[in-house]
Amino acid sequence: MPAATPGTPSLLRAMNDRAALELLLTHGPLSRTRIGHLTGLSKPTASQLLARLEAVGLVVATGTDGGRPGPSAQLYAINPRAAYVGGLDVTPERVLAAVADITGTVVATHEVPYTEGAQAVDQVTRALGEAVKAAGLHRSDLRRVVIGTPGAFDPQTGRLRYASHLPGWHSPTLLEDLAAALPMPVEYENDVNLAAVAEQRLGAARGHEDFVLLWNEEGLGAALVLGGRLHRGWTGGAGEVGFLPVPGRPLVRQVTRANSGGYQELAGVEGLPRLAADLGVEPAPVPGAADGPATPAASGAPHGPEVAAAVALLARAAAAPEGANLHFLQSYATALATGLASVVAVLDPEIVVLSGAAISAGGEPLRALLEAELAELAPSRPRLVPGEVREHAVLHGALESALAATRDEVFDTSG
Repeated sequence: MPAATPGTPSLLRAMNDRAALELLLTHGPLSRTRIGHLTGLSKPTASQLLARLEAVGLVVATGTDGGRPGPSAQLYAINPRAAYVGGLDVTPERVLAAVADITGTVVATHEVPYTEGAQAVDQVTRALGEAVKAAGLHRSDLRRVVIGTPGAFDPQTGRLRYASHLPGWHSPTLLEDLAAALPMPVEYENDVNLAAVAEQRLGAARGHEDFVLLWNEEGLGAALVLGGRLHRGWTGGAGEVGFLPVPGRPLVRQVTRANSGGYQELAGVEGLPRLAADLGVEPAPVPGAADGPATPAASGAPHGPEVAAAVALLARAAAAPEGANLHFLQSYATALATGLASVVAVLDPEIVVLSGAAISAGGEPLRALLEAELAELAPSRPRLVPGEVREHAVLHGALESALAATRDEVFDTSG
């Protein structure tokens, strides 16, 4: 079929179809009259549009708007079965997979704990396969999968960089092996970038074109969104702020431990128990650790022991921000501001979104202290806002990324 040209009826119909589908995504079920009002289309044209979309399986009738004065009107909604996507969040502790329908509703999840010597392909296919099975689907039903990992796959070499702490993910043929094992298009993205996608589409960064997301969990990182688009850099390493040189800490090249040195050593979670002890803050009990240390896989904990300890310390300090607790929060805010000031000085973002379990645990006391400290160190003064996607931000970002591309394909009725 020849491609539609600008101004042709087929192109105009496709544009109206997409506008109506976006309205249904945003507002939920709508009547023909309401769709006509929101799009500016006449009632006959809106009726033809809905009939066309219903015929191709993109919308379904869902009932009526009973309860209002006058005759009941038929309501229409996006057909959730029109397409499905998958997302995965990979950490050194586990692989978490989810399946979502075209509306963005998560229909199933499955988690595979990391086991020593496990192969990345096996973990991915197992986690995704179980999630698909729980959704009552087949893997071939997924239109696209997005996988979030620490670090980034170098677009020139295909090798994972900046993530030496992720075991089993550094084979030179990994991307080829995953492509052979999965029957759908697969995309890969840095985990912190996906957290930014989640905040941009679902959370604190909605409506903002230029922002930085600062993340602190197993690693310290940032995502950079400029002009509404992720900035990844030449090798995918934009935002790897853990490597930033900072005063009083060794350069990353001078140490052998992964993710140690520089900004990571100054403000990463591994140093927080020591900082707290130096300031006279008592160790905080870690949930699930009463019977002694346990691996995250065995305990079902969402994070490793270093993150869990940092979260416990910060949450308790934020609950009573006075005395030694206040000094602890202030010192941590100074550490975070020291590296963040360099990012802000270069990019001058509108807002900085604070995300990740460790920063989130500090709550409003930490946010206010960090904003005040940053104002002393950086020439610009961006607003610091807490992330709103608290649970599984990386996974939600992976699903949103997969949905954006899939909707562009599925909602295109021009052909």
